Amino acid sequence: MAPHPFTILSVEETRIARDVVLSLHPDVVVDFREIFLKEPNKNLMKQYLELEHAAQPGQSAQSKRPPRLAKCQYDVIGSDKVPEYHESIIDVETRKREKHEVIGKEHHASLTLWEFDHLVKACDESEEFQAAIKEFKLPEGFELVVEPWPYGGLDATSENKRYFQGLCFAQNTKNGNPDSNFYAYPLPVIPVMDAHTRKICRVDRLATGGKGDGLSGKTHSERILDHCESAEYVPELLPGGTRKDIKPINITQPEGTSFKVTDESFVEWQKWSFRVSFNPREGAVIHDIRYEGRSIIYRLSISEMSVPYADARAPFHRKQAFDFGDGGAGNCANNLSLGCDCLGVIKYFDAVIVGSDGEPKEHPNVICLHEQDNGIGWKHTNWRTGRAVVTRQRELVVQFIITLANYEYVFAYKLDTAGGITLEVRATGIVSVVNIDPGKSSEYGNVVSSGVLAQNHQHIFAARVDPAIDGHNNTVLYEESHTTPWDKETNPNGNFYEIRKTVVNRSDGLDAAPQHNRTFKIVNPNKKNKYSGNPVGYKFQPPPTQKLLAAPGSLQAQRALFTQHHVWVTKYQEDELYAAGRYTLQSQVEVGGVHDMVKRKDEVANEDLVVWSVFGLTHNPRVEDWPVMPSEIFQVHFKPSDFFERNPAIDVPSLKNEASVLAKDCCSSDQKL
Repeated sequence: MAPHPFTILSVEETRIARDVVLSLHPDVVVDFREIFLKEPNKNLMKQYLELEHAAQPGQSAQSKRPPRLAKCQYDVIGSDKVPEYHESIIDVETRKREKHEVIGKEHHASLTLWEFDHLVKACDESEEFQAAIKEFKLPEGFELVVEPWPYGGLDATSENKRYFQGLCFAQNTKNGNPDSNFYAYPLPVIPVMDAHTRKICRVDRLATGGKGDGLSGKTHSERILDHCESAEYVPELLPGGTRKDIKPINITQPEGTSFKVTDESFVEWQKWSFRVSFNPREGAVIHDIRYEGRSIIYRLSISEMSVPYADARAPFHRKQAFDFGDGGAGNCANNLSLGCDCLGVIKYFDAVIVGSDGEPKEHPNVICLHEQDNGIGWKHTNWRTGRAVVTRQRELVVQFIITLANYEYVFAYKLDTAGGITLEVRATGIVSVVNIDPGKSSEYGNVVSSGVLAQNHQHIFAARVDPAIDGHNNTVLYEESHTTPWDKETNPNGNFYEIRKTVVNRSDGLDAAPQHNRTFKIVNPNKKNKYSGNPVGYKFQPPPTQKLLAAPGSLQAQRALFTQHHVWVTKYQEDELYAAGRYTLQSQVEVGGVHDMVKRKDEVANEDLVVWSVFGLTHNPRVEDWPVMPSEIFQVHFKPSDFFERNPAIDVPSLKNEASVLAKDCCSSDQKL
């Protein structure tokens, strides 16, 4: 049977797409960047899903199955040796090209991991860079580490070339452990590579001063690391090892899982069903989310993340990663380990990636699926009889984890027994650091270890929600609760407050307002709840997190216009998937992102629309964030609002957990004075 339209491309389909591209460029060198599923046209997919879920005899969804398309991103290198970036759509069934686009040189393709290898090699071969490193007298046994980073936004006066830069550190090799923490020994130098020539074109020297030392003063000595100290995190290098008083907690499911996975992408759990896919830019994507067959969300994904740094000293004004657009979250996904990243009884999903030659291979265990307990779901005790009925809230978790140089991010989609959907982001890993002179402090960050300045920065995420609340014609409104003035007739005792509802009629950007309990509702105005009379819907309160702090008009602000609001509402258009636009690498301004989408001022009431949720962390580092920071957790909760006719979790079994026992070895009546 043909694969489901939301199923990722197989190795064989990927290979077919590659071969078609190569056949169309016979006399040039082709360097592939990505080959992945081009999701079906939504109108075609709606017809397919309608038949798929109708389950009527004689009606086959296969008759409406959209074509299997591959999106191919690649460089064509002709006789001038200068890469030209192309994007093609290949029908893998007919083996024909359906669309072809040569991307203008004002945009840059997302980076690839092998381009990072080019930077490291260029540093090895650069006399200028090697001379810069020799200006430092490193302690015996320390070796240079170059960590590739996106170049950031181009200054207005910069030539529009493709660059890469490297942040430099030194690793102590005397302990013989390849995982020794080199971030504890930052070096104040950044090599910059011209990506086309693969040569180091410039070496930036960094200021290491503190308060009062100015923006460019080079105040460090040649013995740049003498005041730095070890900061290990791998267990075998920790002084004194790991703590010994932790006993195991095991998550067991003796009767197996409550979920079922078929067709390697279709998940059924409790009353939920959905499809899972994966792509190199967004990572895990959830499709066609339904509860008891009723549609709720057509597509759910994390769309973008921007991480701007607040160090005013050049070149840090352009230190701003777009971790989805610049390099792709999916490309940086971890191969998850059983019993470590996800606990319990786990189902893993694989992806397919390509090398520069376009040859595909499996990328295993990039998504984990598991159940977890999240405390009491609901409870009531009849005080007259003493009987308590209590249920647990169980969640089904779809999780993936990415490593981006120093940082890790854990992304999870959680579905619960009460019809709720939670987006969760955890930020952990190692803060980005630079060298600072001994005994100094800085207004650009916090000194977390001797000689190590952790720079202030932000992490701002954008989630994309393509709703389908009992159908695709939906409306967004926001509801606020306001104090009502005293009135002898309507509010004689002053306790009444009113609820105000505002419909979003045209595409717009809006903000959280916790002082008014501003709650956004995505509703289907054509279907009413039989009890309340309100339209069926789902609600969420945007986290009132701080928006981008860089000044309006600055390079950082112009590149991340999506950060201007907590919520954006846009009308659906094909291929509008990315909050900051298709091309973020070395951008100077956001092009084609949500800021441009709302400029159309489309009508969005009772339409096929998209909701974007923007939230994040202003991270002014603590010493406790060093050497690896504890997870910072952010959640956005989507809850049914008059979607059901009662609490959907009322029928969750109230069962006593027979595995729970009294603690016998924790407590003693003896008191020591």
